[in-house]
This record gives sequence, C-alpha cells and structure tokens, in this order.
Amino acid sequence: MRRAKPERREILPDIRYNNINIQTMVQHVLKRGKKSTALRLVYDALDIVQERTQKNAMEVFDTALKNVGPSMEVKPRRVGGATYQVPMEVSTDRRTTLAIRWVLSAARERSGQSFSEKLAAELIDAANETGSAIRKRDETHKMAEANRAFSHYRI
Repeated sequence: MRRAKPERREILPDIRYNNINIQTMVQHVLKRGKKSTALRLVYDALDIVQERTQKNAMEVFDTALKNVGPSMEVKPRRVGGATYQVPMEVSTDRRTTLAIRWVLSAARERSGQSFSEKLAAELIDAANETGSAIRKRDETHKMAEANRAFSHYRI
C-alpha cells in the first residue's frame, strides 16, 4: 500500500465555456497527444447539441453528466478466502470521471457518422435519461443493490 496519497493536480477550465468538466472530457477524448483535434471534436459536439435541442449546450452537458454519474458502485474485498463485491458510495470526483468515461465509450460504440455527431447524440440521450451510458449506470446500481448483503464489509 502507498505511504501517502499523491496530491491532486489542478485542472484548468477550458477556453470557450470556462468549465473544468469540459476540459476533463477533452483530456479523455485525447488520442496520441492531438489536443487540438480533441478540443475541436468536443466543441463541435456541443455546437450540434445546441443546434438540435435549442437549449444551452452547457445545461445539456451538465444534465447528462449528472444523470450518468453513479451514486453507488461495487468494489471487491477479500475476506478469508472469498472475494465479496461490497457496495460503496461514489465520491463526486469519481462520479464525474465515470460519467465522462461512460459517455465517451457509448459514443464510440455508436455506428455511422462522425465522432462529434455520435458524442452529441449520446449527450442528448444521457440528458433525456436514455442511451447506453444510462444503461451502464443502471447496471452498476443493480449490482450494488444485489450485493447489499455484503455492505457490512465496508472498505
């Protein structure tokens, strides 16, 4: 086990919307160090969201992340010779990270069109409580609910 926790890095907000979650999304979209490409993809997706929903893109984005973020998850815990899946509450930082990760993976799995359009469609679906990312959150909650009997093994 570690002696000390590493200090958290300061994440600077993005340029256009001045939002830390958008910057985190850009960092997760990033592949092979092409930050300008990742930035363009995310901004194009937000423009498409604004165009399709006629709402503020930031409101839709924040609603989507809030809807997708799980409140409970399971973590494995070894007791004796057995490994139990222990339900745990999710911290706010981890909740947003998981939400961003799930939205991006769901967008990548969609078929057809450009990545910006796929991401925009997934954000709109997540804001409306539908889509693959919401299904992933529901599976996580069901797993935590099913293993509620092991909650006394808290980590």
